[in-house]
Amino acid sequence: MAGFAPQQPGVFYLTEGGQETEIQYRHGHDLPEFAMYPLLDNPAAMADLKAMYSRVLDVAAEHGFVPMLSGLDYRGSPDWGDKLGYSREGLADAVARGIGFLRDVAAPYRGQISDILIGGQVGPRGDAYSLNRTITADEAEEYHSFQLEVHKRAGVDFVWAATFNNIPEALGVARAAARTGLPLGISFMLDGDHRLKSGPSLKEAIEAVDAQAGDARPDFYGINCSHPIEFEPALEPGDWIARVRSLRPNASAKDKIELCTIGHLEEGDPVDLGQRIGALARRYPHMDMFGGCCGTRATHLDQIARNVREMAG
Repeated sequence: MAGFAPQQPGVFYLTEGGQETEIQYRHGHDLPEFAMYPLLDNPAAMADLKAMYSRVLDVAAEHGFVPMLSGLDYRGSPDWGDKLGYSREGLADAVARGIGFLRDVAAPYRGQISDILIGGQVGPRGDAYSLNRTITADEAEEYHSFQLEVHKRAGVDFVWAATFNNIPEALGVARAAARTGLPLGISFMLDGDHRLKSGPSLKEAIEAVDAQAGDARPDFYGINCSHPIEFEPALEPGDWIARVRSLRPNASAKDKIELCTIGHLEEGDPVDLGQRIGALARRYPHMDMFGGCCGTRATHLDQIARNVREMAG
């Protein structure tokens, strides 16, 4: 499979928002271990998810963005499957069913949106909010290969490695994706000190993964599960910044763990968030993928897309 398409003038991509926080706190469906795929057997939850993803597609259609849909399989790797009682066969089936669901939701929009991309999503082996420094690149490559092979068989257009917080695991998933021939974007998560939880700056992490991965380097990088207040200071000058194509902010600058356990949807200020992301898109015209993370939903995506189109389009 060829790599992800290079940036094209006037072409912007839109991802989903914080589907986990929305399905929990706006629609009242529990997520064991923060996993979405157990909802596949809950018709009411799937109806709510269908409506949520449809609203993302509506925003993309309105503002002329290319949708990049993923997200039911963030916890679709073996350790998380074990915690939820899934066999390897059952886990592979759940991941594939989640991707099939996204295709079904997108199908009615194929006539009004010229291109819709369906992706797999890989989360870290451990808790994204912990250090997870013990995993080596070799261990990560072996571990994440299971899910990436499922993605390969499912024929995804891309894979998104989300909320990664250390260099070795990012390097391992890059090698695994290259071996399976899947286009890969890696999104790092930054803390209030503008660095990865494991210590390095965003610049250091991207330069290290690129240098060590060689030909297996990911197609692009991004930032997710961080508010612009947290990540904007990390956008240091240098050639490395050209590798960052994606911004998927949290709705609020509140503590990340609190956002996932607060018991309600912390929506922040969608207008302010949209303006902040639009300003960043204007400042960094190579950035072309936008969406949301914890606390965001279609309201935020509409503001983000509107501002990106007005300020950078």
